Amino acid sequence: MHIVHTIADLRAALADSRSPAFVPTMGNLHDGHLALVRQAKPLGDRLVASIFVNRLQFLPHEDFDSYPRTLQMDADKLRAAGCDLLFAPSEQDLYPEPQTFKIQPDPLLGDILEGQFRPGFFTGVCTVVMKLFAAVFAGKAQGTALFGQKDYQQLMVLRRMVQQFALPVTVVAGPTQRAADGLALSSRNGYLSEAERAEAVQLALALRALGRDALAAAHALPAQRAALEERALQALAARGWQPDYLTVRRRADLQPPQAGDALVVLGAARLGRTRLIDNLEI
Repeated sequence: MHIVHTIADLRAALADSRSPAFVPTMGNLHDGHLALVRQAKPLGDRLVASIFVNRLQFLPHEDFDSYPRTLQMDADKLRAAGCDLLFAPSEQDLYPEPQTFKIQPDPLLGDILEGQFRPGFFTGVCTVVMKLFAAVFAGKAQGTALFGQKDYQQLMVLRRMVQQFALPVTVVAGPTQRAADGLALSSRNGYLSEAERAEAVQLALALRALGRDALAAAHALPAQRAALEERALQALAARGWQPDYLTVRRRADLQPPQAGDALVVLGAARLGRTRLIDNLEI
């Protein structure tokens, strides 16, 4: 596996590639990331991964400075998973000057749920992904980029961005990878204490229960559905969590559902100092 740190070196390394497959990450890799790498391997003529902790998507009070940076360990895992090329830029490499041009997602999708509780998050995500796409796919006829379905709203935002800018990129979703007890794999799971790790699966269980209730009340009025969501929030809060949202939405656009819509249940909650997210299509 070849490792490069600048956009110029990345483009030089990809000069003979016509359709790369790309897995962007922030590092501290777990089995969920590696599953994406293995899924990506047959989808392009060169498999590229990136590791970059993107300051633009962190709020001032969030964990940018403490986010684990484990480049050597990550590189070893990527090499074993069959990655061909690792792009690991520094901030100076990727943002040699202040990034004053930014991508603003549609507020109807980007300012709800995660966007409501983490204002500016999706602007930071879209901006860095657009820049990474420009670095990896410049001059290519077609490319493929893989993102985990655990970040359900992010996946939707990025698909819309690719569609609206007519980028020559196919966005492919990787299934959420879970531990044996059902906890969605996340780099931030490493922040959990032993007791918190045992409790953390309750978020997935709460979403599963809310999904069952929502399906049983498929023709419920909005007020009844809101009552189901509030009951789920209160049940999680009673266990010591600080939930941001537990909600039932339609898959098409994450708006409140109508009768007959395909549904997804999404949740975000803080356990101690760790904020976890998860979702379940129902």
